[in-house]
Amino acid sequence: MTEPIGLGPKVSPPDHTARLRKVADDLEATFLSEMLKSAGVGKSREVFGGGIGEDQFGSFLRDAQAKEMVRAGGIGLSETIFNALKERSE
Repeated sequence: MTEPIGLGPKVSPPDHTARLRKVADDLEATFLSEMLKSAGVGKSREVFGGGIGEDQFGSFLRDAQAKEMVRAGGIGLSETIFNALKERSE
């Protein structure tokens, strides 16, 4: 039996809720990473900097810090996104 295009496999409610939570957390982490980038986190220093390697891996540092911020409670954006997604999916 084939499933309709775009609907994907049926997901049980707990799995669906977990997926919505992960999407919301990932979106908040991406937002925070961009904010950290704008603030200059992970940018190489002028004096005694790490060179080109520091520039290339600065985004990994920002992403890790943003994910840790979300894991520690974040700024509440994830909860707002999660509630909106959950309401829309019901």
